[in-house]
Amino acid sequence: MQIRPRASALRSAVASNCALCAPRHTTPASASLRLSAHRAAIHTTQRNESAWAAAAQVASNVVGNTIKRATKGGMAIDLDPVGAEMQFLTGNVRKLLGSGHPSLDRVAKYYTQAQGKHMRPLIVLLMSRATYLCPKSPPTRHDLPPGVDTSISPTHILADVNPSAPLATEAELAEGDQPNTADILPSQRRLAEITELIHTASLLHDDVIDHSVSRRGSPSANLEFGNKMAVLAGDFLLGRASVALARLRNVEVTELLATVIANLVEGEFMQLKNTAHDEKNPQYSEETLNYYLQKTYLKTASLISKSCRAAALLGGSDSQTVEAAYSYGRNLGLAFQLVDDMLDYTQSGQKLGKPAGADLELGLATAPLLFAWKQMPELGALVGRKFENEGDVALAREMVLRSDGIEQTRALAHDYAQRAIAAIADFPDGDAKDGLVEMAHRTIQRRK
Repeated sequence: MQIRPRASALRSAVASNCALCAPRHTTPASASLRLSAHRAAIHTTQRNESAWAAAAQVASNVVGNTIKRATKGGMAIDLDPVGAEMQFLTGNVRKLLGSGHPSLDRVAKYYTQAQGKHMRPLIVLLMSRATYLCPKSPPTRHDLPPGVDTSISPTHILADVNPSAPLATEAELAEGDQPNTADILPSQRRLAEITELIHTASLLHDDVIDHSVSRRGSPSANLEFGNKMAVLAGDFLLGRASVALARLRNVEVTELLATVIANLVEGEFMQLKNTAHDEKNPQYSEETLNYYLQKTYLKTASLISKSCRAAALLGGSDSQTVEAAYSYGRNLGLAFQLVDDMLDYTQSGQKLGKPAGADLELGLATAPLLFAWKQMPELGALVGRKFENEGDVALAREMVLRSDGIEQTRALAHDYAQRAIAAIADFPDGDAKDGLVEMAHRTIQRRK
């Protein structure tokens, strides 16, 4: 598989905090020209000898890096409650991504650069253990055979050969690559892996949509392999996630996670507009903030909240516990994205591992700007034209920094984090519950 020439030239530049990732001190005109050049270059894709093999390679490589460690990136969480499960996570996800194509023999070893927070599978595992001692619903009968690696349909019908993860027998399932802990079920561990697959697929697709040039300090997949390969890689991840989800044999969990995929697309469509009516010269209103929060739920909090709910369901928890798990994930997800939007204004590209200030250059009005707009009505004209005119991005950024938009965003994120903690107040005390509380605190404190 060929690496795109432009990506090779940029690899060392991105790693050393090139101008693309540094704080934006260029003039508005040069920034505009630079963005146009990036978009033109990134939209130029090359034909490849095997699109499907390349897509699978991108998919496996990206996931392999997103789950390398859970203690970096400003989200240092004590992994003792789920440390054994996290040790197996990387290998298990890579097994899910194996392909019968010969070129994929070297896929798992290719991508060794990026470091991700892999917050989502960590939350799923913590929630699974935290709800272990919570009240349970009456058991239901399952007629389908157990085992998250056994197929439902005949294998010759599926025609999905994955040499990295051959279907297991009952005996092999008992001896699988899993820690021997009773408080986290195999289905809940697999849910954590599915959650990471869906999240990483969304990153691959988002980087194409947003014309990204870097991800976690390395060239983004769309720049490295082309838009076509990145999109197909994301599709490949979603396909593997869907198979793994079906094998959990829980229709409600399947419905939840399938809805997440739809939510991601709905949120992306909402993000095409900064206001519900997409006016040319809009006026700030509470409806504007609500529109932003709904978009944020769909794009970020939906996956976290519904995977938390699914973890409680798989553990057989009662309805009150299931609702509490969902509420925790929803509020934590909103807090996480609010902080993410705030960091786009306050941190450099070197610290973020991706270009800083990207939201404004993409025409997006996020929470810091919305709060600034409430104080400075003249921002409405810039929001309406999505900061397209020369000097709009620099002016909008300067106005946000002069306002208390960042402080209000931080306060709102703190409020959602406190709601997340309150949602699980009735859970039995334990290290997993403490881990969830700490996750909420660290979400507010993170700097990247």
